[in-house]
Amino acid sequence: MNRCHRRTLFTLLTLALSISLSQQKGVPQAPPNAAALVEIKNNAITIRYHGRVIFSGTMNAGGAKIHERTQVYEDGQKIQQVILLTTMDWNKKIKITGKVVGSEESFPCEADRPTDRASQGPLIVRHASGVGRNLRNRAVYDRRWDWVISVDANPMVVVTPLDVSQDYNSFSVEIEGYEIILRFRPRFYQNHRGLEFFEPWTYKVWPQSVAGWISWFAFFDKVTENDMVETADVFSAALRPFGYEYFQMDDGYQRGNGGPELWLNPNEKFPHGLKYLAEYIKGKGLKPGLWMGVGIFDDSVARKHPDWFLRDIKGNLVRGNWIQYPLDASNPEAVENIIRPIFKGFRDQGWEYFKVDGLRHLRYEGYNANRDYFDRKNVDLVDTYRQYAKSVREEIGRENFMLGCWGIRPELVGIIDGCRIGDDGFSYAGLAQYNSFNNVVWRNDPDHIELNDDAYRSTMVTSLTGSLMMLTDKPAVYKTSIIESAKRAVPVLFTRPGQLYDVDPSRSDNLHRVDAEVSGSGPRVFDAGYLPPSHLYSLEINRSFGSWIVLGRTGGEFPEIRFADLGLGPDREYLVFDFWAKSLKGTFVNGFDPGRIDPKFNCQVFCIREREDHPQLIATSRHISCGGFEIRDVSWNARVLSGTSDLVAGDSYTIYILEPARYEFQGAECDGAAVAGTVKRGLVREVTLKSDTSATVSWRIRF
Repeated sequence: MNRCHRRTLFTLLTLALSISLSQQKGVPQAPPNAAALVEIKNNAITIRYHGRVIFSGTMNAGGAKIHERTQVYEDGQKIQQVILLTTMDWNKKIKITGKVVGSEESFPCEADRPTDRASQGPLIVRHASGVGRNLRNRAVYDRRWDWVISVDANPMVVVTPLDVSQDYNSFSVEIEGYEIILRFRPRFYQNHRGLEFFEPWTYKVWPQSVAGWISWFAFFDKVTENDMVETADVFSAALRPFGYEYFQMDDGYQRGNGGPELWLNPNEKFPHGLKYLAEYIKGKGLKPGLWMGVGIFDDSVARKHPDWFLRDIKGNLVRGNWIQYPLDASNPEAVENIIRPIFKGFRDQGWEYFKVDGLRHLRYEGYNANRDYFDRKNVDLVDTYRQYAKSVREEIGRENFMLGCWGIRPELVGIIDGCRIGDDGFSYAGLAQYNSFNNVVWRNDPDHIELNDDAYRSTMVTSLTGSLMMLTDKPAVYKTSIIESAKRAVPVLFTRPGQLYDVDPSRSDNLHRVDAEVSGSGPRVFDAGYLPPSHLYSLEINRSFGSWIVLGRTGGEFPEIRFADLGLGPDREYLVFDFWAKSLKGTFVNGFDPGRIDPKFNCQVFCIREREDHPQLIATSRHISCGGFEIRDVSWNARVLSGTSDLVAGDSYTIYILEPARYEFQGAECDGAAVAGTVKRGLVREVTLKSDTSATVSWRIRF
C-alpha cells in the first residue's frame, strides 16, 4: 500500500474515530467538506451549513425578475459553491440586504486578491484589532469552522458588525450590482490554502500578547547564568511595566544535544541549575522561556539504542546535517525515553515558554531524506513527525507557549502556538508573505529584534501585524533612550488578518515543496524572505468608543495615500497624526501626502480618524495603537471630553486632542494621577498626566 493510500485510509479511520469520540465527549463535530444548502424563494435567500443558517437576506431588483443559478465545483478536496444572480434588464440593479452569522471567531475580510490592482492602489498588509468595519471587506470568514462566504468583484459590498458576543458574531451585508456572485467555500484554509492539518475547531490561536527577550543575538551560545541574571534585572525594571513578559534563554546552557540528562543538568556556566534560573526570572515578574534543539549529537545514546533512531536498509544509523541522528518518533520507547522526559523536566523546573528548534532539519535531512525507512516500516512519515511535536505539547501543556523553529512548518499546524517563519535575523518580508496565517493558523514570529538604527521600524511592523515581539540586546542597551520604540509597541494587540490571501504569494504558493525538501541548511523557496514587497501596514482599531486606522510606512514613494485604498469612507474629513513625531499633519479629504521619512525613525506611523465637529481625542503617547490598548472609554458630553486610561508608573502620558478654534480650553483634571502640564500646538491640545504607580485613572478636559 503506497503512502497516498495509507494516508487516505488513516484519514478516514481518524475521522470516524473523531466523530465517535466527539459524540461521546461533546467535542465539536468537524464541519463537512460539502456544499451548503441554498434556498431561494420569493426574493428571499437562505444559506445553511453545518446545521446552521449562515446567511439570510432579501433581494430586490426594482420589479425585474431575478434569475438564479447555483453550481457546485469540485477540484479534489476543494469545493466552491457559486450562486449567480442576474436580471434580463441591465438597467435594474440587484440589491441584497442580508445577514451573515458565524461563530465567535468569525470576522469580515477580503477573501480574494483584488482583480484590478490599478484601482486598488499600493500593496497594503491589513490587520484588525476588534471586529472590522473596513470598506475593502467583501467576505466573512469563520475561523472556528473554516468556511468563507464572499462576493465576487464588481458589486458594491458593505459588511458591518451587528452583534459580537462570546457565542457568535453577526454582520449586516449590503450588496448592490447588475450581477451578483456569492461564493461559499468550506474547509477554506485546510483545502483551498492547502493546510492539511488545519482543524481550528480543535484549538484556538494564542490570544495574549507574546513579547519579551531572547538571549541569542545578545550572547549567542556563550550565554552564562550571570548574563541571564543581569539582563533579567535590567530588562524587568526597564520594560516589564510596559508589557514585556517573556524571558527566554537560547542555545548555550546544555551539556550536549542528546538524552535528558544533557539538557536538564546544565553546563558549568550555570552553577545553580535551571530550576534556580527559572525561579529567578519569575521573581522579576517575567515568564521564563527555554530553547531546545531536537538534534541528537550524542554517539553513546545512538549506539546504545539504535532502534530509537532512523537506519538504512543495512541497519546502520543514518545521519543528517544539523540533526545528526534523527530520532524515530514512531517508536514509543524513543518518545518515552528522550522527548517526554526532557520537556517534563523543563516544565517541572518552572519553564513556561518553549522554543523547539531544528524541526526543519528533523523533517528534511532526517525524515524526508530517508523516506525509504518509513516505507520499510510501513508508518507514515508526516504522522511520525507530528508525533514528535505532539509529545512535546502533551508534556508542556496548552497553557504554555510552544514556538516551532525555524521556517514554515505546515505539518505542525494545530500543535505549535507560533512559527518562526524565516531565517535567523528579523525580516519584514514574511509579515507580507504569510500575513493571512497570522492569528488564524498560528502566531507569526519574524525573529528577534535588535534595538539598533532599525528599532522603530522593526518594532512598529511587528506590533501592527500582531506578531511575536522578542527583543535581543545586551542589558546596557535597555538603559538608553532607544528603548522608547520598544516601550510604545507592546503589549502586542491580538489581531485578525484583513486578507485571507498573502499580499506576496510567492512563498506560500510553494508550500507543497515541503514534502520534497531534503536539506534545511538555508531558506527554502517557501520560507519567509528578506525583501519586503509592501511598505504599508494597516491596523484597524475597533473599540466601543470609536474606530480608526493606524498606518505604518517602512519606505517606498507615495506622493499620496488615498483613504479609499485604506478602506475608509469617501467625502469625509480625516485627521492624520504622526505618532513618532507627535504632530498633527492636518485634516484631509480623499488622501494625504505622507512626506519624507525622518531618518531618526526610519519609518512613519499615522493615526487616521474621522474628524468630528467638537474637541476629540486624536491619539495618546502610551501605545502605537494611539489609544487602542490602554484607553477603556472616551466620551464627549456637555463640553467635557472625558475618558479612562491605564497608566504605567513613572511614564508621562500625553493625550492629544483636537481643539477647534471656536472652543476655549478651560482646564484638565484627573482622578488617580497628576496633571503634569498642558500646552497648545496649532490645533492640538496636549494634556500630560503622570502617576507614581501603575493605575487606571479617569480624566476630564473641559472646554
